[in-house]
Amino acid sequence: MENRITDLEIKLMHAESHIESLNDTVFDQQKQIDELVRRVEIMQEYIKGIGKQMSQIADAGDEAPPPHY
Repeated sequence: MENRITDLEIKLMHAESHIESLNDTVFDQQKQIDELVRRVEIMQEYIKGIGKQMSQIADAGDEAPPPHY
């Protein structure tokens, strides 16, 4: 009976160690996800800015051509 309890305690110790390791991994992955989301948001704003610049360039093309000399 004592050996069974000892074996269960050892298994529990290993399980707790694995859970802690998995928790650390999940925490690190969440930090990476947060950083990637932040970068995507920055890129989206950058692309919106390029889109506005492109539309301004297109608007300049709508101007009347200069008179010929």
